[in-house]
Amino acid sequence: MNKTLYLIFLFIFFVLLQTLILNNILLFGHVNPYIYIAYVFIFPLNQKRISFLTISFLLGLCIDFFSNSGGIHAFATLFIAYIRLFLVKTIFKKTESDYLLFDLKLETFDKTFNYIAILTIIHHFILYSFINFSLHNFSNVIINTLLSTTFTLVLYFLGSFIFRKKLS
Repeated sequence: MNKTLYLIFLFIFFVLLQTLILNNILLFGHVNPYIYIAYVFIFPLNQKRISFLTISFLLGLCIDFFSNSGGIHAFATLFIAYIRLFLVKTIFKKTESDYLLFDLKLETFDKTFNYIAILTIIHHFILYSFINFSLHNFSNVIINTLLSTTFTLVLYFLGSFIFRKKLS
């Protein structure tokens, strides 16, 4: 399948999965998995940065539109899309010449887990900070961030294990 069509399909898939199914799942009454951010993790590094940031913003905006959340998903998604390159350089020790051949599936599990966990924690912390928007509920922000991050990471790694292509 053409890479552009595949990315468009993934975009639509993650928006529909998040808005139709995952937004209706509440663990402990208020913890929600946000698996749509996986699109930011797996988007190719060799694409132009401005187009990636625009697509990430539109992804968050679509989630905001269907969730009626006023732009908080767009901001959180744009932020992790912006810092993603820094984390790739720091965790995976990649340079610009490595971006063309970079594939998250080919990296070691510990580096991949650190990369995905850091981006997920940052995304969820920003999201829950804007949802609560008060220092009086800071403990709720931390608890919701940790629980949602755990729930999201379990779903992400379970999904990536199930849908992984065999390397034979």
